[in-house]
Amino acid sequence: MTAATLPAPPPVDAGLEALMRRMRLPHMRHIAPEVIATAKAQRWHPAEVLRTLLAAEVAGRDRSALATRRARAAFPTGKTFDAWDEHLSSIPAPTQSALRTLEWIGRHENLVICGPSGTGKTFLLEALGQAAVEAGRHVAWFSHERRRASPATGAGTRS
Repeated sequence: MTAATLPAPPPVDAGLEALMRRMRLPHMRHIAPEVIATAKAQRWHPAEVLRTLLAAEVAGRDRSALATRRARAAFPTGKTFDAWDEHLSSIPAPTQSALRTLEWIGRHENLVICGPSGTGKTFLLEALGQAAVEAGRHVAWFSHERRRASPATGAGTRS
């Protein structure tokens, strides 16, 4: 039998299902039938069952939190340092390394990057933002747009 043709494990007891719903343990609830079936077949120690279920819940919550932080950041393209080539940048390698540590964020320092079009400023900033999100930081991406005041109202309008 292949993994695709294995029968599904039996559902967990309704009382246990209700408890996991009430305690808001969706990741544990999802994996519980399989873990319980495996634990029975392999005669796991109860602590191992609990450890496996809790680890699945923590991992699932971490994935969900990361996805939420990424979505809220509203990055324009999803570029990360995986595609970054530090040798193509005019920013000195030691400066790039220092920025990638994100220590400047903890020191509440500002970062301003200036340069001509096409030099990778946006790429670098987005990659830094993605790294900050992965480090558990909350990031907000926004673009500076020129606005001019309306003579009648003083309200800003996009140009």
